[in-house]
Amino acid sequence: MSDFIADFFLDPIAERTGYNMVNTLFYAALAIISIYIIWLILRRFKIRIDSDFFYGTLSFVLFGSTARVVTDAVDSGVFTAATPIHQLMLSSGIYQYGLLTVTPGIYVAVAFMLFASIAILRHLNRMDMLKYVGLSLFAFHFFLLLPFMQYWVHAIPVLLMAAIPFAIAYLYFRSLPSSLVVGAQALDGAATFYIIDIFSNISGIGYFEQHVLSRAIGEFMDTYFLFYLVKIAIAFAASYFVRKERLSEEEKRYILLIFIIIGLAPGLRGVLRMVAGT
Repeated sequence: MSDFIADFFLDPIAERTGYNMVNTLFYAALAIISIYIIWLILRRFKIRIDSDFFYGTLSFVLFGSTARVVTDAVDSGVFTAATPIHQLMLSSGIYQYGLLTVTPGIYVAVAFMLFASIAILRHLNRMDMLKYVGLSLFAFHFFLLLPFMQYWVHAIPVLLMAAIPFAIAYLYFRSLPSSLVVGAQALDGAATFYIIDIFSNISGIGYFEQHVLSRAIGEFMDTYFLFYLVKIAIAFAASYFVRKERLSEEEKRYILLIFIIIGLAPGLRGVLRMVAGT
């Protein structure tokens, strides 16, 4: 049993080899169960999934993805003591590559900080501040990465490839949450396509797709542009059917939030890794 856990779960983290079919299925099942449990917890404690919760949660996604890239930068040697704050972060060892700073541990750590913030702000009756807490954490980690963003110009085509489907979705749905689903998924697809198909050749930095399904699509077509199109199509379909379902507005908002997180978290990480050259 210990060899099984090491082969399929621990070694891929330690060796940076990405996902395999076993840990992919396990993490997917765990994610579905966690999503349902979180929904029950929110209902149990009567936490409303309103705009404060929705955008506050997304601000923590920005924080989590950026913190993950700080770990990538430290691990690759890109992150240096550019300022005294950078030196302090390096000395602290907080961002050393480990179980709590990479997937899936980073999700657990960020979720814990999110719900701790929700508990405190709810007690203070200031849930409107949740997004500012997340944005502050995001801004700090973005500042840490800023001195190393030598490839920032390459973010422009990726952001445009995400912005265009987002704009089309907004014209169609007239709903920001539904449009963000499309934009977030397009960002993930665009980042994967541009980084692997184009940026790797320009920069000479080797990148590969870590996820099993998307890797299969890219290898089958010998390009990840199809993956980009598939992500957009699925996002449009998901947004459309969620809007048509006979669900409460809070249930719809929660489902859309999950779809956004699934795209935004890896998409933003991909863009920031690229611009920092990690």
